[in-house]
Amino acid sequence: MTLRPILIHPDPRLKKLCEPVSEVTDDIRKLADDMLATMYDAPGVGLAAPQVGVLKRLFVMDCVKEKDAAPDPMVLINPEVSWISEETNVYEEGCLSIPEQFAEVTRPKEVRMKWLGLDGQLHEEQFDGLWATCAQHENDHLNGKLFIDYLGPMKRKMITRKMEKLKRERARDKEA
Repeated sequence: MTLRPILIHPDPRLKKLCEPVSEVTDDIRKLADDMLATMYDAPGVGLAAPQVGVLKRLFVMDCVKEKDAAPDPMVLINPEVSWISEETNVYEEGCLSIPEQFAEVTRPKEVRMKWLGLDGQLHEEQFDGLWATCAQHENDHLNGKLFIDYLGPMKRKMITRKMEKLKRERARDKEA
């Protein structure tokens, strides 16, 4: 497994609509393994392919937070939302492509998704709580949408400026 660099907003690749994965190949399995390793290392609970510069409809997530609990990694290929609850939930979201920035986002409390697994089979599951929030957040990435797109224009602009500054600082650090 290889740790992949995570793109930082604003990067035009984070705003693109991703292409469906045509078949589950060894390259897709390697991408999924790399993304899980990158997500755990970051650390985060979800990571979408465009965040590592791959414009494919694939994301990984693992929302197990208990210290003694076994990890429960999931790989969702070509995910589709098949149902959302009318009831909503507010969760303070963050994003590995927008480090150290958090904001409350309102989303459906529960969501049902269908996706292709690494086994090549169709899967369907209903998520709630953090799993539902994470699945919707990562699925948004595949459609070129970031959690800050749910915020007002002033807050979104402020976070974008902070990310531009962070990118400049990181570029300077690499030169030094």
